[in-house]
Amino acid sequence: MMDLRRLIPAILILSGLSACQDEAPAPDAISVPSGRALSLIEVVTNVPGPEGATARFRFLAPGLKPEEAAAAQDDMQVLCDEYALPRTSGMVPAPRQIIISLSAEKVPFGQAAPGVVQFFEAYSLQDGACMWEQF
Repeated sequence: MMDLRRLIPAILILSGLSACQDEAPAPDAISVPSGRALSLIEVVTNVPGPEGATARFRFLAPGLKPEEAAAAQDDMQVLCDEYALPRTSGMVPAPRQIIISLSAEKVPFGQAAPGVVQFFEAYSLQDGACMWEQF
């Protein structure tokens, strides 16, 4: 029978090694100018927008505050250019518009949530780039 007391130091060493290794960033790590930690809630493609086929990329932005609108606008431009636009390749039908939204809390798509800070921006696709559209 194996003496478990001999295995304990080896187990501790192995567990310590795995804890010390740097974790690789997630393949879809999202970096924005504000440095805010974001996560993708969902992508909605089955609801047309005013321009026709639309891809909506909805992001969770915990702690988002109303006074952060300018920083959020910069973040959303980067999200459109660097995150959303590359992911629309191959979508059928091809979206004519991308809508980026940031929300302080998860809110089901299409439901009103007056107490939750949310920002939305719409972008047309021109020459392979996201062009901001004023609502």
